[in-house]
Amino acid sequence: MSTHWQRRAATRPKAVEAATLSLLFAVTVGGLVFTRTVMPVTPALWPGVALSAVSCAALVRRRDRPLPVVAVTLLCTMGLGALGYLLTPGLMGALLVAQYSVSVRTPRRTTWNSALAAAAGMIVAGFFLPSFYDSLILAIVNPAAWVLLSAVFGSYVRVRREFAVARAEHAAREREEEARHRVIQERMRIARELHDVVAHHLTLADAQAGTAAHLARTDPDKAFEIVGRLPESTAAALRELKATVGLLRQDTDPTDERAPAPGLEQVPDLVDACSAAGLQVTVTNGGQPHPLTSVIDLTAYRILQEALTNVTKHAATRTAQVRLDYTRRHLTLTVTNDTLPDRPAAAHRSGGGFGLRSMRERATAVGGTFHAGHHPQGGFEVACTLPLHGNDESPAP
Repeated sequence: MSTHWQRRAATRPKAVEAATLSLLFAVTVGGLVFTRTVMPVTPALWPGVALSAVSCAALVRRRDRPLPVVAVTLLCTMGLGALGYLLTPGLMGALLVAQYSVSVRTPRRTTWNSALAAAAGMIVAGFFLPSFYDSLILAIVNPAAWVLLSAVFGSYVRVRREFAVARAEHAAREREEEARHRVIQERMRIARELHDVVAHHLTLADAQAGTAAHLARTDPDKAFEIVGRLPESTAAALRELKATVGLLRQDTDPTDERAPAPGLEQVPDLVDACSAAGLQVTVTNGGQPHPLTSVIDLTAYRILQEALTNVTKHAATRTAQVRLDYTRRHLTLTVTNDTLPDRPAAAHRSGGGFGLRSMRERATAVGGTFHAGHHPQGGFEVACTLPLHGNDESPAP
């Protein structure tokens, strides 16, 4: 059926129903006429036509009352057998359609109970045929088999529909689960960004304020210099916090100019900010520097930023060593700090903490590795290895 006729049929269901039942009635009357020509005893025509009309008319209610419709069509078909008609598939058309409707719309037990009852009715009707003893297959086996075949076909269609519905529901649940997973991942990504921004800048600001308070009496000029640089740290925190919170917006302003994501090019500024907080950072490079994708660049910067923040908060000494080692395929970032000879290792927690967890998640998300722990001789080290060619289509988590 072409698309044009499908649309017309969908908009005129009653007309399609009337045409289908009229065609079925015509086929049934044709079966009556054919049977009259082959039977040794000619059955009465008009009673057969009346029974065929009643059975076809009953099919109008086959969708909302399938079992009563099967009962009516079964009785009419048995009446045709009692009149002496040979029960051919064409003559049994109304019963076969009704049995199919029952199989499609009712549970399995109801389907087969009705099918067995209809088959038994066909067997009983076969005894009325004058040629019963001459053709057992045509009189009994053939009608009962057609009824059971209709039930089998309807059950198959019902199972296919149930499977299609179950598959659609499963697909819908998978889409919902995937959407929920993406929301959770996005929330975790934003939480990591907020943690890194707030923890780093506010830790530096707190360290600068503490250093200024400590030097206020012994070195006022140095204290004023540190206090003068304090607004730079807070302003940087506000800028990055604003950019991160902007990710939560549903609608963006195309004219809104935002600063690019930070990367290793901003390491000198990061070192200066740490110096203002009293942390002396030494940066060394190994190998030939390679251009980095934006994701890897941002990931490396955030890990370095968080590592220096942990040094500022937890280290016993005010020095840290940063090393960037480039190979053909990887970038290895190492941040170490020492402890005082007469003091135990700093209170880093290698197995927990949001900072270490954030760094590990960032490195893993781009296909890298991460390690953090104490040195046997003292001190603490954070080391990660990142692939130089990462996925640049989505922001680093």
